[in-house]
Amino acid sequence: MAVNAKKVAVYVLVVFALYVIITDPVKAADYVKIVFEGISDAATAVGDFMTWLAGGGDR
Repeated sequence: MAVNAKKVAVYVLVVFALYVIITDPVKAADYVKIVFEGISDAATAVGDFMTWLAGGGDR
């Protein structure tokens, strides 16, 4: 049952993404930019944490 729910959720997300891309490509580009900025910020935060941890965790 859970597998079917995952398939439906993925299908709905793909259809929504295609709809947004087709109807408003500028807004779709903005969404992609926001997502990649979020991923970049998260990766930077993890890197900063690992650097702090490797340094002994002291300020």
